Amino acid sequence: MDNKEQPPKIDDLTRRQWILRLGELVALAGVSGALPEFAAAFGQKQGLNVAALPPGLYEASEDHLVHALSSGGKHRSPPPGSGTEYAVPAANPYVAQFFSPEEFKVVTRMIEIFLGKVDPVAISEASQWFDRWLHSASHVRHAALNLDPLHRILAVVYYGEDRVRKLENSHPDDIARRGLRALEEDASKRYGHDFLQLSEADQVDLLRATGKLEPGTDVRKFFDLTRSEAIRGYYTSAQGLEELEYKGNAYYTECPGCEEKK
Repeated sequence: MDNKEQPPKIDDLTRRQWILRLGELVALAGVSGALPEFAAAFGQKQGLNVAALPPGLYEASEDHLVHALSSGGKHRSPPPGSGTEYAVPAANPYVAQFFSPEEFKVVTRMIEIFLGKVDPVAISEASQWFDRWLHSASHVRHAALNLDPLHRILAVVYYGEDRVRKLENSHPDDIARRGLRALEEDASKRYGHDFLQLSEADQVDLLRATGKLEPGTDVRKFFDLTRSEAIRGYYTSAQGLEELEYKGNAYYTECPGCEEKK
C-alpha cells in the first residue's frame, strides 16, 4: 500500500485559500465589528467545497488589463469571451423598462427641472439611467439577499455593514411607484391638472413645495430619490464627466504633471 501523501485536490486548495483570506480579514472584522458574522458564516462553510471566485471579479483579468491599456482611450471591440462591454448609442428611441411611457415623461421632466439648463442628451441619459436602475432594483435586492455567505463577508469588510444591509433592504422601486401616484394627486389637488399639463412655473412651484414636505411622506421620498439619481446620472454622463474634468479611464506611461527636477 502506498503511504505517500496524496496531492491536494483543487477544491481543497481553493478552500485553503479561502481560509487564508478569512484569516487576514478577521483582524479587520475585529475593528469593524463584523467578527460575529464572520464566525457564523465561516462555520456554515465547514466541510463544504467553496467554488473559486469568477476571474476578474476580485482580481483584474490579465486579458482585460492588456486590452484596456492598449486601447489608447479609443473604443474598440472587446476581446472574444471578455466580460468587458462598451455602451453603444442605440439606433432606436429609448423604451422605458420600469416606467410606463407617460410616467417616463413625468420623470424626465422632473429631471430636466432638477438639472436646469444642460444638454438635452445629458437629461435623456440621466432619465434612462434612473429607469434602468429602478428596473434592476428588485433583481439586485434578490441577488444581495442570496449572496454566498463568504461573498457577503467580503462585501461587509470592504463596504461596511450599513451599506450592505441598505442594499439588502432598499426598495427604491416601491418608493417610485407610490411617489409618482402621490405627485399626480398633489398636482390634481393644487392645480386641477396632471403634472405634465401644468405650466412650467406651476411644475417648478409644485416640486419646490414637495421638497419642503416632511421627509417620511411618499411624495417627498420620491422627490429626494429622483433628485439624487438625476445628479448621479448626469455626472456619469459624457457631459457631466467633462464638466468634472474627469481624467480617468486612461493609461499614462508617465505620471502627468510630475516632472523630475534636475
